[in-house]
Amino acid sequence: MSIPADPSPSSSTAADWQRRSVASVWHPCTQMQRMADVPPIAIARAHGPWLEAYDGARYFDATSSWWVNLFGHADARINAALKQQLDTLEHVMLAGCTHAPAVELAERLSARTGHALGHTFFASDGASAVEIALKMSFHSWKNRGQGDKREFVCLRHGYHGETIGALAVTDVAVFRDAYDPLLMRSHVVMAPDARQAEPGESAPDVARRAAAELAALFESRAGHIAAVILEPLVQCAAGMAMHDPVYLREVRALCDRYGVHLIADEIAVGCGRTGTFFAFEQAADPTDAKPIWPDLLCLSKGISGGYLPLSLVLSTDAIYNAFLDDDTARGFLHSHSYTGNPLACRAALAVLDRFDEEPVLQRNRETGALLTAALAERLAGDARIEQVRQRGMIWAFDVRESVAGVRFAERFHMAARLQGLLIRPIGRTVYLMPPYLLNEEHAAYLAERTVATLNATLNSGH
Repeated sequence: MSIPADPSPSSSTAADWQRRSVASVWHPCTQMQRMADVPPIAIARAHGPWLEAYDGARYFDATSSWWVNLFGHADARINAALKQQLDTLEHVMLAGCTHAPAVELAERLSARTGHALGHTFFASDGASAVEIALKMSFHSWKNRGQGDKREFVCLRHGYHGETIGALAVTDVAVFRDAYDPLLMRSHVVMAPDARQAEPGESAPDVARRAAAELAALFESRAGHIAAVILEPLVQCAAGMAMHDPVYLREVRALCDRYGVHLIADEIAVGCGRTGTFFAFEQAADPTDAKPIWPDLLCLSKGISGGYLPLSLVLSTDAIYNAFLDDDTARGFLHSHSYTGNPLACRAALAVLDRFDEEPVLQRNRETGALLTAALAERLAGDARIEQVRQRGMIWAFDVRESVAGVRFAERFHMAARLQGLLIRPIGRTVYLMPPYLLNEEHAAYLAERTVATLNATLNSGH
């Protein structure tokens, strides 16, 4: 559990880096007015699940650095792949050129869908991938003579990024409301969040109730709707809201019936987070196991192992073929300068190598069970919390509103620092999304320190 020494230590102290950062860096997802009370942790180095600050303090990266890190920091295999690629080809434009890392990554991801999704369009970040999917859906319908299909449907409390198009299909007020006058209108329908179950209702019941609301919308507006976008199995920014896979089957059937595209935003939930490489794999009907897929699938975050910005959109051949024409304007002309960057693609290939050559998903199930058991032991009967839940490598529970108090997430985050954890709750939801290298010692540490943080936060007053 030790961290290698910094080969080039800086003379600046942690306080120096904090001061300089606050003075010059506009931090994301942060109210900068609060930085005096919640200064950024100045991280000097990292290894495995551990982050080490310039003052020597260590923190377990319990949320995988915003859900991107899969196999721990400074992973030897990804490091080696990047060093080799760096000496070969760092970047070349993908318009008019191609290269092995992009081709191989597209081929291998398509193969993981049984070639149901046959083409990959590359970008840099999750919101960009969502923008691409929205544009692909609308433009493909337009190219097919159905230009009236220009509306989109999203789920209540769904989150898909913070660029203008992505915000238009996001229903998280704190991100959306300031920019609402700039956004195209979208339909917002009931989410299948299992926490909404009425007495006597199961998670599948909630999912079917949500699907029925979508069906009613399709019945009246399908001729104008291009696509519905959803996060399969877990709505992360909604507080790790989890739903039954039956919802995905129901939505796929509705999209087929009414001629609407289905966009799966797997930016956070893909790459093994939910227990399968793609979360959508769990949509298959267990009675026949016949796979079903979305029309467009967005991937980012973990695909590069947490190393480099990379996102992509996998599409069906039907959508791809709708752009084939002698008229350049009917092509998909979206572009990013660093589209398909070889270094990022090579990191992603190293990630796929791990999944292909090691029992990653099986190991996650085994080691994840250790954390599940450790948390259950410490949280059993705790009247301060509710809705304890897990899906794959994501654990969450909600702190009851009556005891959370003001600025709960901020207070919990600061208390966690003192326990050696990097955690940022979402509202009253405390969640863990650690890297895939958990062992028994890590599980015990996470469970013990998370509960200790909860106690310290709630005992500190409001």
